Amino acid sequence: MKNKNSRLETIRLIISEQDIKNQEQLLQVLNSRGFSVTQATLSRDLKKMKISKVANTYGDYLYVLPNHALLQKKANGLASEGISASQPRYGFVSLNFSGNMIVIKTKPGYASSLAYDIDNHNVPGVLGTIAGDDTLLMVLAEGSNRQEIKRLLEPIIISL
Repeated sequence: MKNKNSRLETIRLIISEQDIKNQEQLLQVLNSRGFSVTQATLSRDLKKMKISKVANTYGDYLYVLPNHALLQKKANGLASEGISASQPRYGFVSLNFSGNMIVIKTKPGYASSLAYDIDNHNVPGVLGTIAGDDTLLMVLAEGSNRQEIKRLLEPIIISL
């Protein structure tokens, strides 16, 4: 029998890796990973972990982790021109430059939280952000160094 902490961490990983629409689907994935859990226990786990549902661009509701849980994730480093992470914070998917702008893609529902954190870090060279549901646009000051901007964004986007 697997312990509660292992089950909770597995729930975090499943929700960060997959689009989970309901508790039945989550129970099936947990069962396939060797956890025998009731719906009532799963419901209590989700409440304790402060996991909620948000609508994606297609109108489907998916479970998402609260920001503090995402901060604990480990991730790969930054790629050469874009950033790509296997276990992202804020549902992070990718980062790409275009002139003095950066387009950051996230899982649905995560872009505004990431924009808020970037704005509150007052990253030098970042003039501002605009966020939608799964896309964040950052405007950079003229002449900003891309490598320096990526270095400054990395601890905000990815938990090392």
